[in-house]
Amino acid sequence: MKKEDVILCRCEDVTLKQLHDCFDEGYTTFEEVKRILRIGMGPCQASTCSLLVQREIAKYTKQPLDKVKTHVIRPLITGVPLGSIAKEAKDES
Repeated sequence: MKKEDVILCRCEDVTLKQLHDCFDEGYTTFEEVKRILRIGMGPCQASTCSLLVQREIAKYTKQPLDKVKTHVIRPLITGVPLGSIAKEAKDES
């Protein structure tokens, strides 16, 4: 199977080839590839691709899997309607 046919991150449609291209450009940490390819920034927050990406980083950098740092998890943000803020401000007056 070709690298461009292997999807690592389903949320952001990132292929194995794209990840390896990042490695070849010098980006070899989860946080670096996350910022470039958006791996781990989709709805699942890397719950399906995290280990796959870590394994690829470990293979590329020739280090044990347990030495590869995971990404920083940031919870999704929900917007607050401006009307709610205005109502609360009016109620405080």
